[in-house]
This record gives sequence, C-alpha cells and structure tokens, in this order.
Amino acid sequence: MLSELRNKKGFICDMDGVIYHGDKLLPGVKDFVDWLYKENKRFLFLTNSSERSPKELQQKLYRMGLEVDESNFYTSALATAKFIASQSPGCSAYVIGAPGLFNALYEAGITMNNVNPDYVIVGETSNYHYENLVLACRFVLNGAKLIGTNTDITGPSESGLVPACRSLIAPIETATGKKAYFVGKPNPLMMRTGLKMLGVHSAEAVMIGDRMDTDIIAGIETGLETVLVLSGVTSREDIDLFPFRPGYVLNGVGDIVNE
Repeated sequence: MLSELRNKKGFICDMDGVIYHGDKLLPGVKDFVDWLYKENKRFLFLTNSSERSPKELQQKLYRMGLEVDESNFYTSALATAKFIASQSPGCSAYVIGAPGLFNALYEAGITMNNVNPDYVIVGETSNYHYENLVLACRFVLNGAKLIGTNTDITGPSESGLVPACRSLIAPIETATGKKAYFVGKPNPLMMRTGLKMLGVHSAEAVMIGDRMDTDIIAGIETGLETVLVLSGVTSREDIDLFPFRPGYVLNGVGDIVNE
C-alpha cells in the first residue's frame, strides 16, 4: 500500500502538527524531507497560518536543523493576496493580521486604507483589540467586503490552543450580519494553486495533514490521495466523527519512508 504512496510525484504537506509542533521538529520529518529530495519529488509546505512569510518559515525550519528552499512554502496569506489582486487589482484594504499577511498584500499591489477600504481582511494576530473590531465593523457596514485568510477556529501554541482566524472574524460577522469569504484550506483555490506550483496533476499528488476538517477534506475535494498523520490534533477515534475518511492513517510522515 505505501509503495503506491511513494510513487506519487507531488506531496503537499501541512506544517503545524505534521512537520513541527511549536519549535520542535516532529520525529521522522528529517528522514521524510531527505527522501523527498533524494527521490526528486516535488513538494510544498502549505499552511493555513497567515502570520509568517515563506522566508520566515524557511528560517524557522533551518533553526530546527531542516534545510528547505523558500520556494517550497505557500501560505494562506499569499493565497488571500493572490485572490484579492485577481478580483480587484489595485484595491485597498483594512487589515487585522500579522506581518506575513501585510507583506503578501503589499507585494500583490494592495494598499492599506483605514478610511474607506474596499476590503476588510482578517488573519491570525496577537495584536487584536476592540478598536480594530469597531473599525472593521464600520467598514463592512459601509460596503467593504469581508475576507478571512482561513477557516481555522483554533490553532496550536506552546501553551495550548489559541483562537485562530475564524474565531477572530466571528464578532465582525455577528455585528454586521455579513458573512466572510475564507480563502485558505479547505477552499480548493489554495489547493489548485499548490498543484500549479508543483506542476503535477491532482491524481499524481498527495495531501498530508493532521486535521480532518481542513487538510483531508481539501485533499478529497481537489482529487488528491490523502494521508492523515496522528502527530497533530487528530486522534484515531476522531476519524469516525466525520462522514469522510483519509486514504491512509499514519503516526507521522516518517512512516512513509521508514517501514
């Protein structure tokens, strides 16, 4: 069975809970990445987190002893910037988020505007307060489109779970009666871009993740083989809570190459 998996040409991997947890590399990851390079596989680390740029993610892995090229990373911040630039080139936005999101938007030609923006964009950030909620609600009620970088309700941190994008955007939706559009996984937009970056067909690719509700469903809906790893937030028992199943269930990515 695993031989079929190893024969795939492209590998799309979630990061937190698959490659690392906090600032610790997970067991077997180095073997897996060495194997990807040795076998000339095309691979992409795809994350719903919008906080860090690909360069920052590359450096984070380097500090953990893993050397991966910057071109192998794709984030929901980049996907959001690409989507908005294609919808409304040269538009402006009011942004609640971290530097990774601001950088992606700037590079896509989207300007910051806290007077009359075309969009209100929300991503993960520790700089979240009542004043920016008030402004965001005002702009949305005045016609700005509400965009979320991803649908994650919580995310992992060193001290336990913390509120993620969907939790941060919920008060704006409630106060304005407007629903946000979310760009990251499981939205097929992000997955299709990932496949294009790899240059492989969906039938030749694998999605590896630790979450059923984003990673696995995204893989299934985009036509990829799916691997759930139990090194993150999902246990084997949790799988039965969902009406769909992954193709493979492994303890971690190291199982793909270490039998």
